[in-house]
Amino acid sequence: MRARELTIGRTFGVTFDHGDDFFEVLSVFCREQHIEQGYIPVFIGAFSEAELVGACEKLADPDAPVWARTHVQNVEALGGGTLARDPDTGELLPHIHVSAGLKAHSADGRTSHLLGARVQFLSELLVVEVTSPTMTRIPDPDLYGVPLLTFR
Repeated sequence: MRARELTIGRTFGVTFDHGDDFFEVLSVFCREQHIEQGYIPVFIGAFSEAELVGACEKLADPDAPVWARTHVQNVEALGGGTLARDPDTGELLPHIHVSAGLKAHSADGRTSHLLGARVQFLSELLVVEVTSPTMTRIPDPDLYGVPLLTFR
């Protein structure tokens, strides 16, 4: 386990517009507000389409992470995640998970890692800036190269 007390900076309420690319707009927002790291305690919204981690075929190694994508359309979503930097590139790496209900299928749900999404009507989120410690995402070679959140 890794744990550190977080020093919190600013807190923002952010609304995305219909048709926005979720990750693109999140990146622009963080750049404009000079947010280096933080977390999204919760967001609600709808996506006209989204890409989630998921596979329909039998997994060769059930313990390994799944890198396949599954496409969903017209979903209501609830999610949250963290914002940390790649220490080598400085790139912001959002790690977002969602539970999404498929509106056209009796709200059947999917829950997984969000890889991409296009906003339908709205997306409302809270972004909480963390000023310290430094949060990075470092791939762990012993865990299939999964980038893990670390605190410095």
